Amino acid sequence: MKLMLVGTRAVAVAAAGVLLAGCGGPASKGGDGPDPKPSGSAKQGGRAADGEKTGATGKPDAKESTLPGALPSAYEFTPNPARVPKSAAQARKLTRDAALGEADWTAGMVRHAPYESGGSWPVLPDSCVWTRSALPSGVLDSFTRRLDIPAQDGRGRVQGAVTVTVHRSVAGADREIKDTVQESFRCPQQELGGGRRLSGLMSLQFDQKDVRNADASLFEAGKYTGPESGGIQDYVWTKSRIGPVTTAVSVKGAKGYKNSDLLRIAAEGGAKVLYRVELELK
Repeated sequence: MKLMLVGTRAVAVAAAGVLLAGCGGPASKGGDGPDPKPSGSAKQGGRAADGEKTGATGKPDAKESTLPGALPSAYEFTPNPARVPKSAAQARKLTRDAALGEADWTAGMVRHAPYESGGSWPVLPDSCVWTRSALPSGVLDSFTRRLDIPAQDGRGRVQGAVTVTVHRSVAGADREIKDTVQESFRCPQQELGGGRRLSGLMSLQFDQKDVRNADASLFEAGKYTGPESGGIQDYVWTKSRIGPVTTAVSVKGAKGYKNSDLLRIAAEGGAKVLYRVELELK
């Protein structure tokens, strides 16, 4: 376990630079298994399944560097209370507007089958086999789109997914982030169903001072195998929170792709969906 921890933390440190580098602003943010897992148990306030700031609404001026294209030194976006969903219908509009489609993520992506799913909640019991339940009372909506990079030029098919979840409260969304980190320690090997498996999982929550495009972010890495995987492949996954909204992006690797390729794909998708959430809440 110690060697796994060191290796995964090394990947996470490298990933932090890649993920944050993809989050510099609008120009760069341009029944299946739990992809990407909104997380945890069906009871809200416990483990949820991929404090609201006060002050002016909209996006206040962050402490900006004077270097061209530099990231702000701190994340200081405050959701407009009038734009935060209060009902399931409002939440469904936000999740569908913010989730990425095939033209939104990276060039050449196509729809996975199934493409969209929503209205249910992934649960990871002690068996470490993912199941699904109804949405917890503290979750207004959770919606997933799955997108792939097709196999071509001797490389396999990369599978990506993005989930947007709206909680009734910031506290509920924050609990989702915190509990997600514990899931990989509780279940480093996870069954997704249909012969699909994640193994060697380890999660790491980024220090808030290193997060420039969200209130909180975490990173997970491991290995993926499945009927269509072509063997053991790298797997990366990120989750972030802006106010009561969480986003999650997963990327399952394929033949011909390095871990750094997957990190770049995840960084691009993660940055873009967070920017779209900001637009919805601004």
